[in-house]
Amino acid sequence: MASGDAIATTCPYCGVGCGVLVSPLEGGGFSVRGDPAHPANQGRLCSKGAALADTLGLDGRLLRPIVHGVETDWDDALDAVADGFRAAVARHGPDAVALYVSGQLLTEDYYVANKLAKGALGTANIDTNSRLCMASAVAAYKRAFGADTVPCDYEDLEQADLVVLVGSNLAWCHPVLYQRLRRAREQRPGLKVVVIDPRRTPTCDLADLHLAIAPGADGWLFAGLLSYLRREDALDWAFLEAHVEGFAAAFAAARAAGEGLPELAQRCGLAPDDLGAFFRWFARTERVVTLWSQGINQSSSGSDKGNAIINCHLATGRIGRPGMGPFSITGQPNAMGGREVGGLANTLAAHMDYTAENVARVERFWGLPGLPAAPGLKAVDLFRAIGEGRVKAVWIMATNPMVSLPDAGAMREALSRCELVVVSDSQRDTDTTALAHVLLPAATWGEKSGTVTNSERRISRQRAFLAPPGEARPDWWILTQVARRLGHAAAFPYASPADVFREHARLSAFENDGARDFDIGGLAGLGDAEYEAMPPLAWPAPSGRHAPPRLFADGRYYTPSGKARMVATAPRAPVHAPDDAYPLVLNTGRVRDQWHTMTRTARAPRLNAHLPEPTLQLHPEDGRRLGIGNGQLAVVASRWGEAVGRVDLTPTQRPGAAFAPIHWSGAFGSRLAVGAAVNPVVDPVSGEPEFKHTPVRIAPLRAAWHGFVLARQRLDLRDRLHWNEIAGAGYWRYELADDTLPASWGAAARALLGDGEWLELEDRGAGRYRGALIRDGRLEGCVFVAPTHQLPPRNWLADLFGQAQLDDADRASLLAGRPTAGRKDGGAIVCSCFGVGRNTLVDAIRAQGLATVEAVGAALKAGTNCGSCIPELRGLLGGTPAQS
Repeated sequence: MASGDAIATTCPYCGVGCGVLVSPLEGGGFSVRGDPAHPANQGRLCSKGAALADTLGLDGRLLRPIVHGVETDWDDALDAVADGFRAAVARHGPDAVALYVSGQLLTEDYYVANKLAKGALGTANIDTNSRLCMASAVAAYKRAFGADTVPCDYEDLEQADLVVLVGSNLAWCHPVLYQRLRRAREQRPGLKVVVIDPRRTPTCDLADLHLAIAPGADGWLFAGLLSYLRREDALDWAFLEAHVEGFAAAFAAARAAGEGLPELAQRCGLAPDDLGAFFRWFARTERVVTLWSQGINQSSSGSDKGNAIINCHLATGRIGRPGMGPFSITGQPNAMGGREVGGLANTLAAHMDYTAENVARVERFWGLPGLPAAPGLKAVDLFRAIGEGRVKAVWIMATNPMVSLPDAGAMREALSRCELVVVSDSQRDTDTTALAHVLLPAATWGEKSGTVTNSERRISRQRAFLAPPGEARPDWWILTQVARRLGHAAAFPYASPADVFREHARLSAFENDGARDFDIGGLAGLGDAEYEAMPPLAWPAPSGRHAPPRLFADGRYYTPSGKARMVATAPRAPVHAPDDAYPLVLNTGRVRDQWHTMTRTARAPRLNAHLPEPTLQLHPEDGRRLGIGNGQLAVVASRWGEAVGRVDLTPTQRPGAAFAPIHWSGAFGSRLAVGAAVNPVVDPVSGEPEFKHTPVRIAPLRAAWHGFVLARQRLDLRDRLHWNEIAGAGYWRYELADDTLPASWGAAARALLGDGEWLELEDRGAGRYRGALIRDGRLEGCVFVAPTHQLPPRNWLADLFGQAQLDDADRASLLAGRPTAGRKDGGAIVCSCFGVGRNTLVDAIRAQGLATVEAVGAALKAGTNCGSCIPELRGLLGGTPAQS
C-alpha cells in the first residue's frame, strides 16, 4: 500500500458491521477512520473501532505451529491434526471428534470448517461461540417464520415512531446503532424510546421510559402485552387471518400466564403507571421496532422470550413494512455469517435444517456421502461430552472458551482430559491455548480476506492490508490443508477465499427456487476482481429472479403453510432462584471499551483507561447490608465457582442484583474470569446458557494489604492472593492484594523494580508504604501499599510516566500521594478518544458553566469523535452520572 491509499474493510468487533478505511502513515503504522460510504455506519465508529490502529502490534502473537510444546513446520503440524482426527474417528466413530468455532471467523473460514466437520469427518459436532449470544433468537425466528430470517434493517430504527430496546445496552454494546438512533431522535423528536433492562445503563440516557424489570421477568411482560393488545382490540385481525397460524393458542397461553396490570407490574417489579404507559404506546403506535440482544437471549427460556416478542408484532401486523418489526441484533462481527453456512450444530448449511431431504441435497452438492443425519452437540453439551470422554479430539478456532463458557472450571477440567486439543489462534498465551496439544498460528484482522454478514443481513468484504507475520495463515487455508490430508482434495480445491465464497453462493441457490430464505446465487458467478471489489449488500440476492425489496412484505413465510406462526409460550422463572446461601442475582455482560476476552482491545492503552480492572456493581443498599465499601475488592461466588472484582456501588443497579463484565481472564489476573461463577443451565430449545441469572453471594476479599504498582517495564506479579495487570500509555498497571506481609517493603519494592534512585516513605505502624524508582530523571516505577483498599488515585501518577524529567514538585507529590497544586488529577477516563477524565470534565462544567454535550465538546473535545461517552457526559451535566 502506498501512503495515502485507503483500504475499505470491516470492523472486527460487534455485529453492527461498520465499514472502516485503513490508510498507511508515512513512517509506519496506519490510520483507521469510519467509511462514509458504508451503509451500516455512514462514517461513524465507536471507541473500539476508532482505536483499531493501536491493536496491530505483534506482542504475544503465535507465529509458528507448535506440537506438544515444540515449534515445528506446517507439514508436521497439519499431519498431527489430520492423523489425530483420523485415528479418533477410526477407533470411536465420527461422534468422537468436534470443532468449536467462532463469530470472529470470516464466512469463508466458517464454510470450510462446516464442510470439513460434516462432509469430511462425518460429524455434526461443530458449534460456535455464537451459541452463547444469539442461538435463542435463531430458534425464535425459525419457529415463527420457518427460517432464521431477520426481517429488519438499521433504517427501520430511524423510521420507527417507537423503538423498544429489550435486554440491550445499545450505547455500549452496539454504539454506532445507538448513535444512529440518537440522531434520528434529534431529527424527529416524536420518536419514543423505551428501554427494558434491570439496570439503568447508559442507553437509558435516550429513553422516554426505562422499565427496570425484575431479572428474568421478560416473559411475563410480553405475555401481558399480548393479552393487553387482545383486550384492547389493538390486533390486526385481517393480517392474522391471512398470514398467521397458531394465534388462538398463543392468546390463550398469554391469558393463562397473565394477571391484571397491577399484579403483572408487581411480578415484573415495575410501577403500574410505567407498565401501563408502555402498553398504551405499543398499542397505539403503528411503526414499532422491538430490538433485543443478550438480555433476552442468554436465558434458560430465551427462545420463548424471543417468540413472545415476535408474537406481539405478528398480532398487530407490524412486520414486513418500514419502521417496524422484531429485530434481534448479534454480538459478534460474523455471527450471522456463521448461521448462513451451518456453523451451528443443529443446522446443515445455507439455512438448511437436518431433514433427510436436506442431508441428501448437501451430499449431492458437495459430493461427500455420509453426512451426519442428525444434529450434533451444542456448546455446553459439547464440552461436557469432552469431560465425559465421549469426544476424544476437538479443534478450537478463534475463541477462548475457558473464559467465555459458563462454569469455566468444569470446562477447563474437561479440556485437560481430552486426548487431542487443537487450537487455531493468533495469540500465543490464552486460558485455552494453555491446554492445547497442537497450536496453529492463524492470521487475524488486517491480515486475511473474506466476507462477514452483519445484524441486518448485510454482507461486507473484509480486506487484508497486512502480510501475515511469521508462519500465520488464514483459517480457510489451514482447514483446507487438513481436509486434503484426510483424503478429500477433490472436495476442497480452494486456492483463495473467492473460491470458497463462490461455492457458498452456489450452495445457497442449489435446488432452492425461492423455497429457502438464504439465497445469494446472484453472487456465485463473481470473478476474482468482482469479488475483491464487491460492495456491501444485503441478502437475499438470488440469480434469475426478483429479490423482494423487504422480507415478508408479501406476507409469505418459509413454513409449510406459507404463514407465520405465533408460538404459545408459557413464561417460566429461571431454573435456579436466589436462596439464603446465594441471595443475589448475578448478571454478566460487556463494557464500552473492551471486547470479548481482550486479546485485541487490551493492546490499546486508551481502551484500558475507562475501566482498567473488572468491576462488581452493586446497589448501595446491598453494599451496606454486606459490609462492602465502594472500591473494595470482593469475591462473587456461586455453586459453580467464583471471581473477584472491584466493587462499584451505584443506584443504577436494582437491589438484590449484581453485574460483572465478561472480558477479564487468567491472562490479566487471578480469579478475574466471571464465567467461572456463571450458571451452566441452558435453554432447552436453543442450548444458550443462562448468563443473566446466576444466584450468588458476595463478600469482601480479606487481605493483609492492598497495593498497586505502576512500572515502565512489564513485571511478573502472579504470586499474590489477587493481581490484575493492564497496559497503560508507556507503563503497566498492577492492582495487588495479599494475605502475607513481606519482611521489608523497601526490599520487596527493590526486588520488583530494581536499583536506582529511590524515594520512599514508610509508616510501619499504619502499614503504609510509598516508593518510587527514578532513573536518569524519569519515573521508572512506583509502589503504593496500604492495609485497606483506600489508596491514592492512579491517573495523575500515570501522567508522570509521560514526563521526560521529574521536577522537585513531582518528586514531592510521589511521597505525598497526591498531585501538587500545579498539577491536577484528571480523574477516571470518561472520553477514551481524547483521554478526558471525570475530574477535568466536572471542573470545566462548573467553571465555564457548560450546560450541553455540545458545549463540553467545544471546550474539551469529549464526545466529538465516536460519541460513545455521550451518555456519561449527560450524566455529569445532570448530576447523576450514568453507570455501566
